[in-house]
Formats: sequence, structure tokens, C-alpha cells
Amino acid sequence: MNKPVDAPLGAAVVSGGVVGTDRPHESAHLHVTGQATYIDDMAEVSGTLHCALGLSPVAHGRIRGARLDAIRAMPGVVAVFTAADMPGANECGPIIHDDPILAPVAFNGDGSCTGELRYLGQPVFAVVATTREAARRAAARSKDVLDIETLPAVLSAREAHAQQQYVLAPMHLERGDAKAAIARAPRRLKQSLEVGGQEHFYLEGQISYAIPREDRGMLVHCSTQHPSEMQHVVAHALGLHAHDVQVQCRRMGGGFGGKESQSAQFACIAAVAASRLQRPVKLRLDRDDDFLITGRRHGFSYDWEVGFDDAGRMLGVEVTMISNAGHSADLSGPVMTRAVCHFDNAYWLPDVAIHGYSAKTNTQSNTAFRGFGGPQGALAIEFIIDSVARTLGKDPLDVRRVNFYGKGEKDVTPYRQKVTDNVIHELTDELVRSSDYLRRRVEVATFNAASPVLKKGLALTPVKFGISFNVSHFNQAGALVHVYTDGSILVNHGGTEMGQGLNTKVAMVVAHELGVAFEQVRVCATDTEKIANTSATAASTGSDLNGKAAQDAARQIRSRLAACAARRHGGRPEDVQFAQGKVHVNGRTLTFSTVVGEAYIDRLQLWSDGFYATPGLSWDRETMTGRPFYYYAYGAAASEVLVDTLTGEWKLLRADLLHDVGQSLNPAVDIGQVEGAFIQGMGWLTMEELVWQPNSGLLWTHAPSTYKIPTANDCPSVFNVRLFENSNVEDSIHRSKAVGEPPLLLPFSVLLAIRDAISAVGGHRIDPPLSAPATSESILCAINNVRSHLDSRNTGAR
Repeated sequence: MNKPVDAPLGAAVVSGGVVGTDRPHESAHLHVTGQATYIDDMAEVSGTLHCALGLSPVAHGRIRGARLDAIRAMPGVVAVFTAADMPGANECGPIIHDDPILAPVAFNGDGSCTGELRYLGQPVFAVVATTREAARRAAARSKDVLDIETLPAVLSAREAHAQQQYVLAPMHLERGDAKAAIARAPRRLKQSLEVGGQEHFYLEGQISYAIPREDRGMLVHCSTQHPSEMQHVVAHALGLHAHDVQVQCRRMGGGFGGKESQSAQFACIAAVAASRLQRPVKLRLDRDDDFLITGRRHGFSYDWEVGFDDAGRMLGVEVTMISNAGHSADLSGPVMTRAVCHFDNAYWLPDVAIHGYSAKTNTQSNTAFRGFGGPQGALAIEFIIDSVARTLGKDPLDVRRVNFYGKGEKDVTPYRQKVTDNVIHELTDELVRSSDYLRRRVEVATFNAASPVLKKGLALTPVKFGISFNVSHFNQAGALVHVYTDGSILVNHGGTEMGQGLNTKVAMVVAHELGVAFEQVRVCATDTEKIANTSATAASTGSDLNGKAAQDAARQIRSRLAACAARRHGGRPEDVQFAQGKVHVNGRTLTFSTVVGEAYIDRLQLWSDGFYATPGLSWDRETMTGRPFYYYAYGAAASEVLVDTLTGEWKLLRADLLHDVGQSLNPAVDIGQVEGAFIQGMGWLTMEELVWQPNSGLLWTHAPSTYKIPTANDCPSVFNVRLFENSNVEDSIHRSKAVGEPPLLLPFSVLLAIRDAISAVGGHRIDPPLSAPATSESILCAINNVRSHLDSRNTGAR
């Protein structure tokens, strides 16, 4: 991977370099020694106050009174703020303005108030105190001081769908005549499926630290994936312009989409409090409050009907997808759009109708989560294929292969984008060989025939995941590269570091372009006063966009240095080579710092801005057609599980993953991303269960004691992860591919392997009614259902 990189016409050449090599995360040494600074680690400015939030104790209600003077009188309390105290707009919705910062309560002169409460956990007022403990104690009394008339609450997506209660208009994408194709098909199948949501569970919770500055200015240190959006919403809340607000983020302790839009509420509250009191204010949520206030991955409900032939070819399919959006729109629209656009996954669907509904419920407003609707869309078609195969008595892998997108034919998606980079056939074939799938399939059948209690399951599932923001104008990025006279380099870009290694990759790209060691490059905190109008670090575009922008800036500097070296030492600028900290010009070899020093003496600009916009994208949201994705990332996984049919307990025995990242910028980081995404996705599909109390609407699973995420013990003892050798057909950064989100779809193989093991209880004659998460209780229910149906069949036969 360290071959010479093509340079623009007339530019100098860089040979060798750091791109494509294994390197640890640029902050790894800080992480493991506890020296990495997160927002709560920053030294507090003198006079800093602390904020906590008073929450709604009901899922739906009408507020009639609030005795906030009782809160103000508590020890340490400095102020209590409500929606009435907002200098500007009391809303922080990223697209539709339907998401209040604080519950919209109007106070009357007689001490009464009016306003609607939309979910249990909705912030009603903000308490600012001298210590965090004092603020939390005061805020916890919300249920004692609020007079509320409780109203009926809608807690499930299906209930909201039945009432036609949505946060935005339904979406429909069709090709051909799905109903007619299904009716003509020799075989038909009709089913439903329920898939739960998933808590982000970032290690660092939501936090913002607002510091007033001169002339109405405001500095906000915010743990966010979208500093520019935080700048905009804070400015609106304060009634100021964007240039009055500066947002900084050096790193996050995890994000996974939960800090793309939902960090806005806390940034706004901290900034408003700081502005009103003219003192620094920090707002750091307790983990329980984080669960109760913020949204998470959308849970989905599905109803589908499919028509197919005896080979398992899908001839027509119609699916209705209902997401639980929560009480407001947030990002539910684009999440549903991506779900609709990923229903096909890796399969050609000739006649298809996809319907998407974003249900409005009295729960937290659900939001972005790694995959952004793509996993929810693709999971449905994988379940359909699994059921079709079982109906036909075939290996699901055979049915998957017969439905794969073709090359040169059967290669256009339902949203009319042509698939030009299809490698799913070769990648699947390679994984079948390397995982020894066919032999193990026989071994699993042999084991199950001799084991009445323990059953094994095996599944191999593919991934095709589109890369780019669906909204075309979000696909842009900027960067700054500064070269100092000692040869050291400072980089700033619009992306944010949340542990995924973005800064590491960007630093590698810049070091590669300038032909210097990785250690000579430093990436500083994301800052809205350095790079303006940035897009969120989301949609797996971080390296694609910001890497290209940084490359553009570095190449401009390299061209100037090459021209300077050629003028001083002879030769042509395009023949100057930069490699391993040296500059080769006209037969001479100089150090990089020497050439930089000469350029400074010649008064050449040693810094540059860079910009990148992804080419060729288009999207018509009315027809839901176009080219929303620059390219596709592919992958496949084979998983083997063991299920105890008496208890529903299960264990992942082995997982083989093969994933396409193009020409990897950093294989070590990319493999880590694939591994992490697989385990996180496995948690979503098998153990991370969200449970709301049906009467009160309280989220019961709002702490680590009740919400279980995977641990090291859940990793398989045999975990084979490899990168598929490939090169991006598009001009991405060094022909690499995104890696953040696509691998999260790989653990579909785990869920379907569990389903395969359950199916073995009935000799693979009964399709198990298994939904996700497939907890031990759900597995046991599915096993009992299979046994019940089997008994019914046997009784009928007698």
C-alpha cells in the first residue's frame, strides 16, 4: 500500500509515506495513562457554576402550576430558569423546529402556568447552583413542585401508527408493480417483525461548559459530533449571530450518533444560564438522566409480503416499516430515508414497494445511531430471505446468492442508482472458503441430530452499505494546514474525534502528502472559529471528507515548497520529491525543515486552507430517486452459535468477518472499527433491551444495572477478522472506503444463526418467530413456539 501516490499535473511527487501502514490511535498513549483531556477534566474557570435539569415525571401531561420558589430557596441554588427565560428561540430541532430546549411552559400572573409535557424525562426547568451536587438535589424535587394533569400516552410505534400519528409525512419508494408481482408469484409469504432500539452508552455522557466572553460572546466546550450546529442553535437560543458563538471539541468519549443533534439541548441550556448570570456554567448529565432525556436508535416494526419462485428468487416484495420516532422529528426523516434506501441490501428486487412511517410517541426523541437507519432497513430483507429459504428447505446462503445484484444487469437499486462497484460475489466466495462454511454446515447438522438439548446454528450474511449523506450539500469539508519554520505541522479540520481514529487518519494523510514522519503532524481541537460551516462527523464520511480537504491543503503547500526548492536549487518543480523527511531536488537532498526555512525566507505562504465536496451526488426527496451515495462498502460475516433450548441461553462460538475498506488508510484502526461495530451490533440484536413501564411511561432500563451491553466475555473465542483486498473505484482519499458504520450490519449473522439453532428444534420445518433483541427470554419463547407448532402438526398427522 506504500506505492507512489499520483500527484496533480505539474506538482511535486511524494513517494512512500505513512498511508496504508498500521499505526496506533494518535491519543492511545493518553487514553491508557488517563491523560486524555475530556471536557469534565478541563480546569474550571473561577466562579464556575453547575447546572442540573428538573424533569417531567409523566409521559404526557398538562402542567398547571410550578412552585419554583421552593427550588430557588434550596441551599446552594443560584438561579432557576424555564423556557420563559430564553433570550432567543426555545427550540433545538435539527430539521423541523418541533423540539423545545425546555418544556414550553407559560407562566401567568397568578402563579399558575400552562404547557404540554410530552415524555417522562423531558427537561422542564434548569437549576444552577454552586456545586453539581446542590444542583442535582434541587432538580430532583421536580415531581414535588410541579402540578400536572396526566393525559393518555402513546408508547409504541404500532399504537401511534394505528392512530396515524407521525412526526412527518410517510415515505414511499416503488419500482414496478409489487402487488401484481406477488400475486403472480408461484410462492408467497407474509410476516411481521419487531426490532428494538439501542442506547448509545457512550463512556462520556452529554456535557457542555459555557464561558461568557466580552461583547456578548460565548465560548462553549461541548462533547458533540457537530460543532457548527451547536454554534447555530446556541446563537439562536441567545438571540445572537453565529460569529458571537465559538464551539470547541478536542475529543469525545464516544458518540455513535448520540451527539450529532442531541448535544444541542445541553449546549443551549448551559449557554443561556451562563449568559443570564455572566458566569461560566457546566452541565454534565448523570447517566440515569442521560438515559431518560436523550433518544437512541429507532426501534422498527415491519409488515411484509414477498412473492418468490422455487429457487428462492424474489419476484415481488412489499414492506411497511414503522419507526418509533419519539415525541419530535429530530433526525427521524433522514433515518427513515436511509432505511428505505438500504432495504435492498445486496439484492436485486425487480418489483418492490417500500413504505416508511415515523411514528410519534410519548417517549424520548430518537436520533442518529451508527448506521443511521441502514441496519434497520437491511435487517428486514435478511429476515425475509431467511424465511424464504426455510420455506423452501434450502440453505439461506444459496437463496442469498441467487438474489445478489448482478454485474452489467440487475444492477440498479430501487432508488435508481446503478451499482458499479459490486464485489459481493467475490467477497462472499472468499469468506465461504476461508470460514470453511460448507463443511461446518454439515457438522452443525450432525451435531444437532445427536443433541436434543443443545443446538448449534450457523449463518452467513452479506452487507452493501451506501456512503455519503443523503442530503447532497452536507458532503463538503474544510481543513487548515500550518507548517512552522522548524518543519512541524499543525492541522485543523471540521471533523470531530470520538475515538474512531479520524485525527489519526487525517494526520497520516498530511504526513504522507508532505513526505514527513507521522510524529511531525499534530491535529488540534475542532473549532468553529477555524473551520466554518462544517458538517457533522457522521454517515461514515469523516475520513472521506476531512481527509480529502486536508490533502488539498497539504498539496498546495507542497507545490509552493517544490517551486521554491526548484528556484533555489535548479530543476523542475514537478520533479521535486518529498519522502521520509527529505526533499530531493536536482540531485541534492535537503531536510524538509531546511526547505521550509528557505521558503519562509522567500516569504512564501506556509499555511493553506483546503476544501472538498463529494462529486456526482444527487437526490430528489419527492421521488426518492437519484444518486445519494458516492460508493458502496461491502462485507460479509459467518457466525456460529450454541443455544441451550431449556433456558434460552446462548453463546457465540466463532465469527469470521471479511470487510471491504478499499485501500485501507490504517489497517490496524480499520480492523478495530470492524471488530467494535460487530460487537456493538451484536449487542443491539441480542441483549440490549429497552423496556418502558406500560402505565407511567418510565424507561425502566435507564442504568447499567438494568440495560446490558456486551462485555469482553461475549466476544467469541474464535474471532477471525480480515480486510478484503480491494480498491475503491471512486476517487476517495487514497482509494479507501468508510469503515465506521457498514460493519455494524455484519452481526445480522449472529441473530440469524440463533434463529437457525431454534429452527433446528423443529427439524427446520417451522419458521421461528424471533424478534430482536433476541434475549434469552425471547429465544425461549421462540423455541416453545416452534415446539408447539411441531406438536400441532404431529397431532394433525396422527
